[in-house]
Amino acid sequence: MKTPDKPASTAQRWAELAQLTPARIALGRSGASLPTREVLRFGLAHAQARDAVHEPFRPEGLDADLAALSLDTVMVESAARSRGDYLRRPDLGRGLSEESRGVLAARRGACDLAIIVADGLSSTAIHQNAAPFITALLPHLKRQGLTLAPVVIASQARVALGDEAAHALGSRMALVLIGERPGLSSPDSLGAYLTFAPRPGLTDAARNCISNIRPGGLDFEAAAFKLAWLIDQAFHRSLTGVDLKDESASALEGGKKDAVLPAP
Repeated sequence: MKTPDKPASTAQRWAELAQLTPARIALGRSGASLPTREVLRFGLAHAQARDAVHEPFRPEGLDADLAALSLDTVMVESAARSRGDYLRRPDLGRGLSEESRGVLAARRGACDLAIIVADGLSSTAIHQNAAPFITALLPHLKRQGLTLAPVVIASQARVALGDEAAHALGSRMALVLIGERPGLSSPDSLGAYLTFAPRPGLTDAARNCISNIRPGGLDFEAAAFKLAWLIDQAFHRSLTGVDLKDESASALEGGKKDAVLPAP
């Protein structure tokens, strides 16, 4: 006679849920405190997050990766002259240095999209994920028939710098790929910010954002499709930001993967 299965204990249920996410759940306890293993894991995660913020940006390596994709590039810097300035003065990271303004002005020309890759708060995210994500995105941009500005590689940069850079290049739209603020389980998250008609002075309300792009989060192919859908809709409606909602999932369900960019 078969014995009925015993119901799972609370600890077993939490353990099963913990296997589905890297989030800090089901930590357990030892008396009134966390178990020693969880205290050590927390210390390691915190150290990895700090390392991601302070890891030196290596733009030359990214430049080589993008050259392998046959992409033209240009390197710029924000007005922040050091990592310390960048962390203490967010306003400096939002604007180009005077020298970089001149560099971009010399490359100005009519184009649909300017891609700006910025170190942000996690150079680790850029080193690991920027080139693979752009590789996944390029077939969508080609299908949409977009003309691209030189890819801008920006050091000590925050999101808003992308608007000024794209405006200087004469681009109709800006796409900023930036290292996100590290979390305790995600020191390598890449963020993508999209702005139609970019120009200095815009706020976050004018941008669409796709977050947590990385192998352990939103994978490159899924993020590239979602972003391509937003780009297509942004050109159709001449807007981005709070008025443009992400409905790419319904497009995917309807098999509408071949949206085409309208003529300017």
